Amino acid sequence: MFDTITALRMATSNYGRLFEMSTYQPPYQEGKLGQIIEGAYADLLIIDGNPLEGVACVANTETQKLIMKDGKVYKNSL
Repeated sequence: MFDTITALRMATSNYGRLFEMSTYQPPYQEGKLGQIIEGAYADLLIIDGNPLEGVACVANTETQKLIMKDGKVYKNSL
């Protein structure tokens, strides 16, 4: 079993690093993965809550304030 912070890192920033080390050609040659910096590629989920106190806030549609996938915003209640 992993603690919450380890599980979140495995699903986010660590996945970007793993993807870059895989045998597949990274599809985003001009941008970075797994980082929130200018020029990076990212899907974003902004929540009203602290997932370190309980990951249920991540799946709760009431606490999901912004959902962005492939550069398209699907929900924005900020």
